[in-house]
Amino acid sequence: MNITLRLAQRPEADELLGRSPLAALVGMLLDQQVPMEWAFSGPYTIAQRMGSNDLDAHEIAARDPEEFAALLSAKPAVHRYPGSMAGRVQTLCQYLVDHYDGDASAIWRDAATGKELLNRLNALPGFGKQKSQIFLALLGKQLGVTPEGWREAAGPYGEEGCHRSVADITGPESLDKVRAYKQEAKRAAKKSAAT
Repeated sequence: MNITLRLAQRPEADELLGRSPLAALVGMLLDQQVPMEWAFSGPYTIAQRMGSNDLDAHEIAARDPEEFAALLSAKPAVHRYPGSMAGRVQTLCQYLVDHYDGDASAIWRDAATGKELLNRLNALPGFGKQKSQIFLALLGKQLGVTPEGWREAAGPYGEEGCHRSVADITGPESLDKVRAYKQEAKRAAKKSAAT
């Protein structure tokens, strides 16, 4: 995997996301309750603080939990909730070690169908249906992982030409479109809840 992604909107962070399946997966895990660019810059920040240019699931899983939480909490923090997210990142990495020998790309490398891949993503700690569908759409739209039925399995996030999620961000302009879509969705949800 050596693709150009523009999710962090920082060249060095995006470069890591494009070449490291684990970095892309960790970025997706961190993508909640913080701006997308902050979440997807997280893997680069973690790698740098670990003294590396890459992430290794074995190394992260083996780290002392308090030490790893401190690493994510150092200023500027990797996430709004660095302690709890440190635990989630370590849990995800331990799952990858236990089920895929630490190789994140093994999740999708031999998936025969979009449904099978979605099931594998849903099984990941910290990945619910929506996060799994968004990541599946990112794999299909930007990383060339297109098992049969991937668009259907990704649900609305797999639609061509939409700007719903990180799967559709290819630069600043598309980021603005995704933000506008999310703001409109929030407004609609508030309006619906009020009636």
